[in-house]
Amino acid sequence: HTSASMDAFIGGNRVSTEDAYRFARGEEVMINGRPMKLKTPLDFCAVTDHAEYLGETYTLLNKGTPGYDDPVATQMREADNLEDGLALFVKYVVTPNRTGEKPHPDFWQGFESVKSQWRKNFQATEKFNDPGTFTTIHAYEWSSAPRAGNLHRNVFFRDTVVPDIPFSAVEGRDPQQLWQWMKEQKAKGSKVFAIPHNSNGSKGLMFPEADLSGEPVDADYIRLRSEMEPAIEMMQIKGNSEVFPKFWPNDEFADFETAPSIQNFSDRTFEERNLVRYGLKRGLNYQEKLGMNPFKYGFVGGTDNHNGSPGNVEEDNYMVGSHGLVDQTAEGRLKNTIDGWATAYDINPGAIAGVWAESNTREAIWDAMKRKETFATSGPRIKVRMFGGFGFEASYPGYLAMVESGMKGGVPMGGDLPTGQTGAPKFLVWAAKDPMGPNLDRIQIIKGWMENGEMKEQIYNVAVSDTREVQSDGSVAPLEAPVDLETGAFNTDKGAPELSAVWEDPDFDPEEQAFYYTRVIQLPTARWTLWDEIREGVSYPESVAKTIQERAWGSPIWYTPKQ
Repeated sequence: HTSASMDAFIGGNRVSTEDAYRFARGEEVMINGRPMKLKTPLDFCAVTDHAEYLGETYTLLNKGTPGYDDPVATQMREADNLEDGLALFVKYVVTPNRTGEKPHPDFWQGFESVKSQWRKNFQATEKFNDPGTFTTIHAYEWSSAPRAGNLHRNVFFRDTVVPDIPFSAVEGRDPQQLWQWMKEQKAKGSKVFAIPHNSNGSKGLMFPEADLSGEPVDADYIRLRSEMEPAIEMMQIKGNSEVFPKFWPNDEFADFETAPSIQNFSDRTFEERNLVRYGLKRGLNYQEKLGMNPFKYGFVGGTDNHNGSPGNVEEDNYMVGSHGLVDQTAEGRLKNTIDGWATAYDINPGAIAGVWAESNTREAIWDAMKRKETFATSGPRIKVRMFGGFGFEASYPGYLAMVESGMKGGVPMGGDLPTGQTGAPKFLVWAAKDPMGPNLDRIQIIKGWMENGEMKEQIYNVAVSDTREVQSDGSVAPLEAPVDLETGAFNTDKGAPELSAVWEDPDFDPEEQAFYYTRVIQLPTARWTLWDEIREGVSYPESVAKTIQERAWGSPIWYTPKQ
């Protein structure tokens, strides 16, 4: 989010869309009053400002426009402290967004101002698109939060055929209204899809049994959702949405960036049905009952950064936080809360998306996301790839041979296994470390399936480092590779720079639906909170993690028996 998002503007963000793209491609930009630069530039980027207040920010940012000197607009521009900024944010952003009442402040100049700011964002996106080197994608965020349940979607366009004005939650708070608008845009020539994000804060609304009007989910709902939403965001600054340890006590890696203080705000008590792994299983249940799966999602990551600094996900590069005045200093990150969402020290720098695409162009990247050949990482540039099929060899001499076999005789991440084959499916899995980070601990495959009407799951360790062996119960001994708490240095002796395996499902039943996705675990590194303690001398509560095990998630592969 740039200064074109009103919540970010109120929080002190004056970074333009152009500046955000400059930052993403590796240039130094003033962020929150400090020169900042990515260690590793992004290959592609989408700036996703809120559609709901584009008209307001056009007025706020352009002197001489009607409404510029309005008293409320002046207050927003001059807010230079957290107390004033937060009061304005709650009154003019939070309350309208959650109640649907008085959606615009009085200085809003109507849809022509929305069109003007959307055009400026479009022009910046066009200016910085450099196919083959740095790709920019036209996109925005639809930010609906009925009853404070997060139903936000990021909307992506394949090319320059975009509407004059984006559809916002002011025009429709129900995702079905967004999808219908998208369907209308497709009829006009746009190629567009949406990606839900932050499901951990959705209050049971992201993977529902009934729509917002209370009507049971039916075939029309599933058909429209499946057409419009190919992927889901696994993680962002407001937490990891894969799993939560309370509901997955047997998952030893479930306690990762869960942002537990989310539960202290807006009655967002954690529920199993808010998490992505549950959503995948619930999708199988719909497939069994209605013959269609509304939650057949690939995985991506995002930041939701409100400082105009996309991709600033390195733990040791979090010196200015992510939300302007709230967390721009270590003292603020220790004491403050993020916009009624969580304590600042529960927030993380965010995640990133990876795609397996033929080229670094809008069309190729959009197509890869559409077909779900994607992965998410919690920040590091870990690469992960998986193919599924029935005719693979028991082993391969290297990555290229594995990929060639996978492409010829299998399906990639996001695909569907064929039916009517003999034996159990095999999966070719591969992962490589971030060149600047520590080695990898292991690769896991998470399987979910339907058995006699019940949703079940199992975690398999399929490739492990340091000559460890998978035990008969499926477990693997943990690897002792501690972080130096005095310097923040990670272990460089243990783990593996690359892991791969050919894994066959030992519990396959050709009559049962299933999905399989890959999770890659890295060795521990210092969390940003430890860097704050080392550099700034603050001291976080004992409950706050000092180290983390970053990871990557590959999109699922599905198996559906013949009906």
